Amino acid sequence: MSFDLSTLAKAVKTHGNVARVLIADHKGSSPREAGTSMLVWAAGYSGTIGGGALEYQAIDNAHKQLENSSLTNVHRIPLGPNLGQCCGGSVTLVTEFFTLANLPDTDTVYTRPVKPNTPEPLWVKRIQAKLRNGAETPDTHLQDGWLVESISQPLQPVWIYGAGHVGRAIIDTLQGLPFDVTWIDTSADRFPAEIPENVTQLIAKNPALVAKHAPDDAQHYILTYSHAIDLELCHAILSHSFKTLGLIGSKTKRARFITKLKNLGHSNTQISRIICPIGDPSLGKEPKAIAVGITSALIHQCVNVTAQKIYLNTETTGTYLKPCVTSSP
Repeated sequence: MSFDLSTLAKAVKTHGNVARVLIADHKGSSPREAGTSMLVWAAGYSGTIGGGALEYQAIDNAHKQLENSSLTNVHRIPLGPNLGQCCGGSVTLVTEFFTLANLPDTDTVYTRPVKPNTPEPLWVKRIQAKLRNGAETPDTHLQDGWLVESISQPLQPVWIYGAGHVGRAIIDTLQGLPFDVTWIDTSADRFPAEIPENVTQLIAKNPALVAKHAPDDAQHYILTYSHAIDLELCHAILSHSFKTLGLIGSKTKRARFITKLKNLGHSNTQISRIICPIGDPSLGKEPKAIAVGITSALIHQCVNVTAQKIYLNTETTGTYLKPCVTSSP
């Protein structure tokens, strides 16, 4: 887990003063791991540190902190019967008060004292020196009155074409996860009334015309109501840089598209990057099953492990996708 500076800045601009509650450390069992955080403001909150009495108490303390404009509080809380939780461990919560004036000014690692008048310890200086030499960013670490967190990097862009049953299932499954989702269809009435916060709705009479504006590292999933639109999208995306191109359909549809895309001038190498069918075939063909398979692959790609590979499609191309965050260049 890392410090989501973008979400914090957005919350401060929208709601004013915001308290950020962080699980900075834990001993034994705990409802969530170190690095988990939530944001609290006067009229609401977002995120979770595990729910239950622990979270209720944390929100109450954060509201008091907002009223008093307190900067930082550190609490070690046993997870025992008094909280109605039987985890048996303990958590250390750090609650910090943020305004527009004190948002962190860094894009890599945020280091700061959480106890007043605490000199910077040697281990923090060593982390900073290693970062200057190209070392990977550290995990959340609290020690000697200082707290270190890595700053979340820009969210992985995911572009979903089609607001039908499968598109809606994917959007629902991605809700609340760390992806920057763009959802495209041809008319406003094809979308549901409520759009998740991490999703940008885009209405385009010709979706292929907007596909070229996607970031070069975007992951595209095509599942519109029209084979003609699907083909035009494949053509447009293959003509530009992209990370992943998934196409809903059968092996027969894939074979037909291969022939048509070759006629449009695309090479076998480029066409072979298309994943069709999409999702995990072992889970089934129901919209939610397809969505779970796609979301699982997306999550695993963003896990900080170099050894892991995600097999997206056992029936067709055998495409492996490497994790999008790695521990080495």
